[in-house]
Amino acid sequence: MDDERLARAALTRIVEPGDEHAGRWLDRYGANGFLQRLRDPARQEPDTGPLPEQGAGTLPEPRAGTPEPLVGTLPEPRAGAAHPASGGLPPERSADLGPFPGTGEKRIDGWRRRAADAEPRRDLDAIAHHGGRFVIPGDTEWPRQLDDLGDARPIGLWIRGPADLRSWALRSVAVVGARACTPYGAHIATTLASDLAERGWVVVSGAAFGIDGAAHRGALAAHGATVAVLACGVDTPYPRGHAGLLGRIAEQGLVIGELPPGSHPTPSRFILRNRVIAALTRGTVVVEAEYRSGSLATARHAQRLGRHTMGVPGAVTSGLSAGVHELLRGHATLVTDAAEVVELVGDMGELAPARRGPVLPRDLLAPATARVLEALPARRPTPVAEIAGRAGTTPDDTLARLYELHSLGYVERQGEDWRLTNSPPEGSNARRGGT
Repeated sequence: MDDERLARAALTRIVEPGDEHAGRWLDRYGANGFLQRLRDPARQEPDTGPLPEQGAGTLPEPRAGTPEPLVGTLPEPRAGAAHPASGGLPPERSADLGPFPGTGEKRIDGWRRRAADAEPRRDLDAIAHHGGRFVIPGDTEWPRQLDDLGDARPIGLWIRGPADLRSWALRSVAVVGARACTPYGAHIATTLASDLAERGWVVVSGAAFGIDGAAHRGALAAHGATVAVLACGVDTPYPRGHAGLLGRIAEQGLVIGELPPGSHPTPSRFILRNRVIAALTRGTVVVEAEYRSGSLATARHAQRLGRHTMGVPGAVTSGLSAGVHELLRGHATLVTDAAEVVELVGDMGELAPARRGPVLPRDLLAPATARVLEALPARRPTPVAEIAGRAGTTPDDTLARLYELHSLGYVERQGEDWRLTNSPPEGSNARRGGT
């Protein structure tokens, strides 16, 4: 077992998901170097190497109330002044922070306490017992689009399921929304996910109650692919009511998470989990969401990452659609079915069919014939001359048009006059999107 994998497995138990401070030092020292500096209390010397480049997201964050540093080379500090890499602390205090200048003492203390208890081999054995694996950057299965998260990139991913995550993520769409959804929202999510799965797309969601669960079930019902991204260990079914659903997903799809086996969810972990859903997929569809819904956080992450953001509209009187409507007023795209989603996230030429109303038989009439039909009064027989005057044509041409309409069942003759039939021809049953 390679040291890099062991170190990253340990760090998933030490560092909270999305911790950009940890991401900076992980990028600078590597997984082994970062872990060694946490576990070796005697190694307190401050790092004297070159400052992390700001463009790589590795400069320490400024203290509250201090201005943002300008992009460029930092000036040398005056004698006795705090070095910029120390987070504004005097030299004697900067040395106390060891190799992590600019990171708070409480944060570092927390890392070190958890580092002392981390047992990565035990966690790797636990995931293997569940038929899973631990995937890290550099593995062939690692989805490279997660690298777009920069310092907030996952340290690694714990995975259950038979499929290859990287290949699935290349053709995936997130379907998210409210936990307390309406029957309308559940129906839309199920249908949308089922249709996407039938088109060969992978449906990604968070396995929560409501829209998430409906999306997973829709994909499974179509015998399609679905990925559940958890805010806890992949061996910990959460919510408990979805234990059976998560079991089915692990057999037919993938269950993934950043946290090691046995980890439990917290409110902050749910929010941070959303960035993985957004980064992993080509686009995010929000079906129902209130103004403060966590699914809107997923959509905002997707927008920042340059992914497609979509919303399904609902009733304007429904508070559960208010967040979606606000999203649509911004930069999101309105979608109503899988074809419109695929038109945005799919390959060139995967266009949704043109939307048309039903084609009625009278729509197929020649313009001159339609004018004669429209000239007939609704309630009384009418002479040919009067119909011709109303239609703006000659009596002979009008009579020819009337016989054509008679053969189609629109009109009937009554003596020398003509009238509309009581039973017009049946309308077309052309389906939405037909020609």
